[in-house]
Amino acid sequence: MRTALRGFIATAFVVFAFTASAHDYTVGSLHIEHPWSRATPKGAKVGAGYLVIENRGSAADRFVSVSAEFAGRTELHEMAVTDGVMRMRPLASGVEIAPGMTAKFEPGGLHVMFLDLKRPLEKGERVKATLNFEKAGAVEVVFVVEAMGGGGHNHQGH
Repeated sequence: MRTALRGFIATAFVVFAFTASAHDYTVGSLHIEHPWSRATPKGAKVGAGYLVIENRGSAADRFVSVSAEFAGRTELHEMAVTDGVMRMRPLASGVEIAPGMTAKFEPGGLHVMFLDLKRPLEKGERVKATLNFEKAGAVEVVFVVEAMGGGGHNHQGH
């Protein structure tokens, strides 16, 4: 009996630890996975945020904006190569997330720009932000700040 109880407690602990580290969010039909950012050097005025948004529902929604107290302003951006030149542009109308679609905000593609940073982002800290959707509304999330060269490896497989 004690062995079974210890096994159950150990399994529950592992499941809880995995869930807590994943820091995923679900609101309505949207599932948001592992928001993260990179640490910024002292004096930097910009940072970037990354995450994955999956629409598990039957109706489209639009990711329209982000707000964060640690940044003076934020923008949704897309990075793309055009005629051999990498260009970054703001997405003023946001990003539509169709039913069954997964939008990946990752280095080299879609991302959140944190502009006019009020302070550097430091490795290991967790910073709050609010994601705003047309239908799902405002969703408070936490971005985990990883090392400057970090690649968001913590969200792989979630």
